[in-house]
Amino acid sequence: MRIVRSLVPLVIALALAGVASAQSAVEPLSPRETVRVAYVPISKFATLYVAADRGLFDAYGLDMEINRVASGTEAIAFLEQGQIDVGGIAIVVSVWNGWAQGLDLRVIAPGALEPFEDSPTKLMLRTDLADEIGDIADLRGRTVAVAGGPGSGGEYLAAKALERGGLTIFDVNLVNVANPDIPLSFESGAIDAAILGSPFAEQAEASGGAVPFAEDLAPGLMTVAFVGSGRFVQERPEVAQRFALALLEASRLMQGDDFLSPANLDAYLTYVPNATVESLRADTRLIFDPDQQIPVDGLADVERTHRENGRTAYETPIDLGAVVDPSFMDWALEQLGAYGE
Repeated sequence: MRIVRSLVPLVIALALAGVASAQSAVEPLSPRETVRVAYVPISKFATLYVAADRGLFDAYGLDMEINRVASGTEAIAFLEQGQIDVGGIAIVVSVWNGWAQGLDLRVIAPGALEPFEDSPTKLMLRTDLADEIGDIADLRGRTVAVAGGPGSGGEYLAAKALERGGLTIFDVNLVNVANPDIPLSFESGAIDAAILGSPFAEQAEASGGAVPFAEDLAPGLMTVAFVGSGRFVQERPEVAQRFALALLEASRLMQGDDFLSPANLDAYLTYVPNATVESLRADTRLIFDPDQQIPVDGLADVERTHRENGRTAYETPIDLGAVVDPSFMDWALEQLGAYGE
């Protein structure tokens, strides 16, 4: 589905944007520029939704063509074909392999970060094993389920959990089970532990099948990002700068209680069709960094973990300087100043 935001006068856009835009003296582009974006409709790309729905892109002379896609793989294909400029995607093994083979994409802005505490995603242990398995090291040889299989985000989180007990994914029997099937797998005794998030972790615990065993596995981790095509970042830097600036301003309209403001809720519901106000209020709050810095250290750890687990098609570490371009968000930060200043 394609969503094209209507154009509104600059004065109205600034009023919608609030204080954040008033802090910036950056002029809108003239003539206006079109930016084509493809995104997977999940809440982790909420800065995009707020920037579009509250007139921030428009205020900088950007006409947005925003398209929903079923997967990051589809977005990457559009980026490679030159059909879009920016993709909202998950950074998974296939992306790392693509970069190793010369995929011309750059990470230009972060998506949401995992909560620093009380993350809804945790390592769950089958309830009847709670007395037998006292710590993570006792999972050696046990069956651990993750959704997505080799190289998935679930496998990465399993690896981080097992590290706490001095284990690797090769010290357990790692199996691929879809998230909705994991609670029943606990009840049947088919699995001993699993990486599970909301609402399935709560379901498994409520049924008596599993209990939380390890939590907050990757605080502050960036699992999704906005990536720009090489052509976009190299040939249209002023456009990319304003795109980043709008995302930065959006993140500042989403801090604290403002995250669930009526204007922001409208934006989330516009771009995530399966969301409801009730689900948004009930979900554990994701982190949207008000300075929108790209957490390179965490990204490097994801790459290292998958590579050392043999999930990548290469062995030499990826040069993150070649795939991460923080210059656009750094420029945006120079315009607004650090958050709270």
